[in-house]
Amino acid sequence: MPLTYAVVTFGCRVNQADSTDVERQLRALGGRRAPPGDADLVVVNTCSVTATADHGARQTIRRIARTNPGARIVATGCYASRAAAELAALPGVAQVIDNRDKERLVDRLRRGVLGIERTTAERFGAGDGACGDVVRPGAAGRTGYTLRVQTGCDQTCAYCIIPSTRGAGRSAPPARVAAELDAAAAAGFREVAVTGVHLGSYGRDLTPPGTLGDLLRLLDAHRSTLLFRLSSLEPMDCSPDVVDLVARSGRFAPHFHLPLQHASDRVLRAMRRPYASGCYRRLVAGIRDRLPDAGIGSDVIVGFPGETEADAEVNLTYLRASPLTYLHVFPYSDRPGVDAAGLPGKVPGPVIRARGRAVRAVGTALAAAFRASQVGSVRSGLTTGGGIVVVTDNYLKVTVPPGTPDNRRVRVRITGAGESVTGELVGAGGER
Repeated sequence: MPLTYAVVTFGCRVNQADSTDVERQLRALGGRRAPPGDADLVVVNTCSVTATADHGARQTIRRIARTNPGARIVATGCYASRAAAELAALPGVAQVIDNRDKERLVDRLRRGVLGIERTTAERFGAGDGACGDVVRPGAAGRTGYTLRVQTGCDQTCAYCIIPSTRGAGRSAPPARVAAELDAAAAAGFREVAVTGVHLGSYGRDLTPPGTLGDLLRLLDAHRSTLLFRLSSLEPMDCSPDVVDLVARSGRFAPHFHLPLQHASDRVLRAMRRPYASGCYRRLVAGIRDRLPDAGIGSDVIVGFPGETEADAEVNLTYLRASPLTYLHVFPYSDRPGVDAAGLPGKVPGPVIRARGRAVRAVGTALAAAFRASQVGSVRSGLTTGGGIVVVTDNYLKVTVPPGTPDNRRVRVRITGAGESVTGELVGAGGER
């Protein structure tokens, strides 16, 4: 019997891309995907951006160990890098692998947990095999392909644990990026999410050095018909040239995710964010002027140490009037080893939760207003969810009548925008 495996992923798109790479390597060994409750091997790729993320990973590992006591559980990711001993002590965990070893995870498992060198060929000879190791559209529910072009971070934001769990910024060489794009296109993907821990720093560590603009021009010139969607991009890295290329190319989705974190300059300084709120306001206003229908999302932290009622009101006042179309809201929680953990002025938990609810309510209103503004428009999109959902280029999830397979580029007219968005297909969307 071949090895059966499951990969469970928490957190960001960088983790999703890492998990895809792990799965590709396991398939090359002959492994076959199975549900976590049935798999011989379960890789849990953890996140540690908040205490909630840590808790979710622990709960999942305990549940897998309880329902599948024979599974060999391998923990990796940012939580594994931050607190390996905590994860190693959980039931069923056979090995903990640091983020810095994640690219060699499967090779380490071969020599350790899996013991492949001591295992009969029959056990690993009946899987998908090296000739079938391409992860195709629909694998683990992913219709689009996530391309990690960079990892690590050299910023020193006071609240962030990621530089210590991911290390310094490292960029994939252009040739490797191009080769992975070739493979994604050949596997049948039509859309690629381009991601990195600090995507805007792409190329700074290469020899010779490069820039994010160089990367985007490489994507723009790629010989495929892939559509590219940029993932989270720091505001200071989203230059006018980047916005201009997205607006005129036709190869990039009109969708930006630009973390604000807070609209109060006083809080931004305490967070050590390298921009002022005025710069952010001008950036997103300029995107809205250039791309009136673009989706523009943001991350916001509430309850950072020292955040006053006045700061919270500044935050809400800007967000209510902003051109943003959705918000990801993060209640502040101390991360061991980060500078913010030692700051005075800790905000009480009930106050953090109340401020979080207020910002989420604003995010709900912004999203509803954007959905309503799109009624009657026709957008390009990609079918997913069993062919009954179209994810549009500007990042709306539109429910459509069944009948179209997944991974088809279509055009959809948006007909309704209540709690969910509804639409009707009006034709193929071309290759892009």
